[in-house]
Amino acid sequence: MTPEWSAHSNRTVQVVLGFAAGYVDGCTFVTLFGLFVAQVTGSFVIAGDVLVVGEYGAFIKVLAIPAFLLGAAVATALVSAARHAGWRASTFVLGLESLLLAGLLVTLLAIPNLNDSDQSTALAAGLFGLSAMGVHSAFVRLLMPGTPSTNVMTTNTTQVAIDATEILLARLWTSRSAGFPTHADIGRARERLAETVPIMLAFLGGAIAGAAAGQGMGVVCLVLPVAMLVGLTILASPRLRIASHR
Repeated sequence: MTPEWSAHSNRTVQVVLGFAAGYVDGCTFVTLFGLFVAQVTGSFVIAGDVLVVGEYGAFIKVLAIPAFLLGAAVATALVSAARHAGWRASTFVLGLESLLLAGLLVTLLAIPNLNDSDQSTALAAGLFGLSAMGVHSAFVRLLMPGTPSTNVMTTNTTQVAIDATEILLARLWTSRSAGFPTHADIGRARERLAETVPIMLAFLGGAIAGAAAGQGMGVVCLVLPVAMLVGLTILASPRLRIASHR
């Protein structure tokens, strides 16, 4: 399968997507009553809590699971359809994420003074954001294979700990025994660190910037990630046809 991004472009897109996901997460956490839209791990915990003890305003957080799944499913179908037609899928999937984030922004701008997480506007906005992040996650898995996650940092953090420890042990352990990471293993660990750490830092920077912008500007803060995704969509547009169809 022909890669849709060069190695250099791939690294740039990773960092941009990581920053955008962190920014959206930070902004929506402030403006949508503690909702994380970039990842759904917390939503599984909340769903369990609702079943046991109940929680006021938890409806949108429970809906996070099917909304995220739906976004990823639609993105997968779109990738399959684009490839079948001989088109590069990146433009369409990034365009879809842009539209969903724009839907989140427009919905919140329509009624900016929310006071209830179960309010219909808050629910609609949350569903837009969650679906967008489902598309985002599927895009990375399907069209940037081997890339660390740009919206879920748990696995990335674990992998960084593993790789950094193995590299450190390789420096300290002079007499290696069987089973110790080989030079090739250490080389791959260094490559993963060089790829994963910038994404994690971009996500963290995005989360800080998004929370600060959400606190200071309100929902208008979402203009930035929408613009970033539109920019990536435009960047992918000249590469619309796959090589075999040129």
